[in-house]
Amino acid sequence: MLYHMKNPLRRLALSASVAAFCTSSLAHGQAREPAAPEQSAAPMQDDGTVEDDLHDRRIGQDGTIIVSAQGLRDFDLLAGTDVVEGEELQRNLAGQLGDVLDSQPGVSASGFAPGASRPILRGFAGERVKVLVDGIGAIDASNTSDDHAVSIDPLTAESIEVLRGPAVLLFGSQAIGGAVNVIDKRIPRRIPAEPVHFDFLARGDTASDLREFGGSVDMRVGDSGFVIHADGSWRETDDLEVSGFTVAPQLRAELLAEAAEEAEEGEFEEAEELREAAEQRGFLPNSATETWSANGGVAFFRGDSTLGVSFGVYDTEYGVPGRPGAGHHHGEELGVAEEGGEEEEEERVSIGLRQYRADLRGDVFLGDGFFERLRIRGGYSDYTHTEFEGEEIGTVFDVEGIESRMELVQNDRGAWRGSVGFQYYFRDFEAIGAEAFVAPNVTDQYAFFALQEFGDGPFQIEGSGRFEKTVVASDEFGIRREFDLASGAIGFAYEPTVNIRTGINVSRVARAPSGEELFSNGPHIATQAFEIGDPNLEAERSWGGEVYARGGFGDASFKIAAYKNWFDDYIYLAQNGEEEDDLPVFLFLQQNATYTGVEGELAYDFIDTGYLTVGTVVRGEYVDADLDDGTSVPRIPPLHFAGALEASTARFDVRGEVEWFDEQEDVAPFETATDGYTFVNASLSWRPVRGDNTVTLLLQGDNIFDVTGRRHTSFTKDFVPLAGRNFTASIRASF
Repeated sequence: MLYHMKNPLRRLALSASVAAFCTSSLAHGQAREPAAPEQSAAPMQDDGTVEDDLHDRRIGQDGTIIVSAQGLRDFDLLAGTDVVEGEELQRNLAGQLGDVLDSQPGVSASGFAPGASRPILRGFAGERVKVLVDGIGAIDASNTSDDHAVSIDPLTAESIEVLRGPAVLLFGSQAIGGAVNVIDKRIPRRIPAEPVHFDFLARGDTASDLREFGGSVDMRVGDSGFVIHADGSWRETDDLEVSGFTVAPQLRAELLAEAAEEAEEGEFEEAEELREAAEQRGFLPNSATETWSANGGVAFFRGDSTLGVSFGVYDTEYGVPGRPGAGHHHGEELGVAEEGGEEEEEERVSIGLRQYRADLRGDVFLGDGFFERLRIRGGYSDYTHTEFEGEEIGTVFDVEGIESRMELVQNDRGAWRGSVGFQYYFRDFEAIGAEAFVAPNVTDQYAFFALQEFGDGPFQIEGSGRFEKTVVASDEFGIRREFDLASGAIGFAYEPTVNIRTGINVSRVARAPSGEELFSNGPHIATQAFEIGDPNLEAERSWGGEVYARGGFGDASFKIAAYKNWFDDYIYLAQNGEEEDDLPVFLFLQQNATYTGVEGELAYDFIDTGYLTVGTVVRGEYVDADLDDGTSVPRIPPLHFAGALEASTARFDVRGEVEWFDEQEDVAPFETATDGYTFVNASLSWRPVRGDNTVTLLLQGDNIFDVTGRRHTSFTKDFVPLAGRNFTASIRASF
């Protein structure tokens, strides 16, 4: 495997200057006593809410979770929010972030392979969804192609926040669809109550022969205010077991027809190989994975301020299932004999990925003046993604990047509150090898942003704005594109009752095209496509409207949002029906488009005796997306509903769930339709330590009736089905 490190000091001047400012503030700022160690119990506040010190959120009396991710607080411009943590995170845990979240309202997954699956929010994917680590970008290449894994290990996450709505544009113009924010402890977030604190999770399953475990330790250094953290994880799976035939019915029919043609021409070996591919069933070839990660960090706490740093490594190897019957893309037909008469077998494609990452986080209390706090985040990444053809290296993708944010949070001035900030992003992208289909390119981005809210009564008004300058340049092409983009949103909220909140948001967002969209031109072996960009692409712009309502009444709670986006110069990747180097040609194109959707959730406890609670949760979403020429946007998720019945006691939880996915027949040209399917799942959790939730044992069965399911959002859906019947056992402990 080919990996190499670049100079980690490159372009760190901005982050270093911010760090120096924070260090000075911590050393010479407010003379405060060290903060008392935080306890695991969540204290009750005067207003009746519960403060959750573990995740910097508040839980209201109506059960609504209010996220405060990097200055968003409880702004209603963030109209759609879900938080996955605790037992729910344990139940939905998977190797890739998209698979963890695909049961949340408005969320699906790219599902390229078991080793590569990115979140899709409201039908938006890739460059329109920002993946964050504690408020800063993942700085990998997962947004540029579906075969690229997300370089975040969900096994070490404390919680995962799904953020939707126009306020998310503060994280970048790439967040038109929303953002996924993974909260971990690589930089300690608090002083543990005990001298040493351990967290541990282990899982195994039957569908992939999963073996995984992860753990972390946090240790406070006496009364110095320093906390040291270390964590690590390891995960290995075999080829995925699936239900029925591996390939979809239409592709299977095509393979059998090709086999008949080969047989008629006397090519019996080729015909037999095609028939074997068509009859493949029970498992997904070349889908095994192996992943490990390690992180270490330290943080210093003084009064209401903190500063911390971390360094980590994420490493994964995974197979890329090949399209049956496609043959080798260098013009070699399946089963063509080499000189000497020996038949050359099709080589399997696999990917090796490693990311070295350094992070900085500071939160400095500034006093009672206009600004209350200075928050900084910085991340540096050296990322290498190697595509192998058998044992040989095909293409190497190198990404060196840095992202930093500085945010000033205002002290509340009566009914007025908010924050302002600056963000910098740099990416140096290089593809190396005979099949390097993207020219080397560099992206520089500078942005100023602000978020403000006014109002304490039943009416509030909120606004956000972002100005962004993006420069994308390729020396190889001699092209330099500059984009000056402004985005903004305004929202109005109204509380008709104490426990119900409604509102409307309007946004205008602009996004510069990425280096891959501009400069791709060649065969991409992992995606089995010949991808062609357009260096003349214009900036993508969108008007958005959204209405929402959320709250609770009695033993029920609900949240619902409906939205519509009108795009000018929408950028998308579409097949044109031609072939180049025996690969289907995909073009980055641009035209106007419209997205319309609705998502919601209803929860109701119809039995609550104090000892036993029985309730139900119903979720659903629908997205329709059309181009200006009347055709459908490619790979849009279908209508989806899920319902669960749950019974809980102090020590046991029992859950049964039905997930229904409609067929998707609104397809783009050269895109195949996808059949609908229904999964039935069940789980049983046990907390064996009476009066203490530090240990949870979980047994679950997914897809109990062994149904074949395929994600319409996946490029590989016709030959990469979802897992068949799967039983999982896991244990989570914190002590």
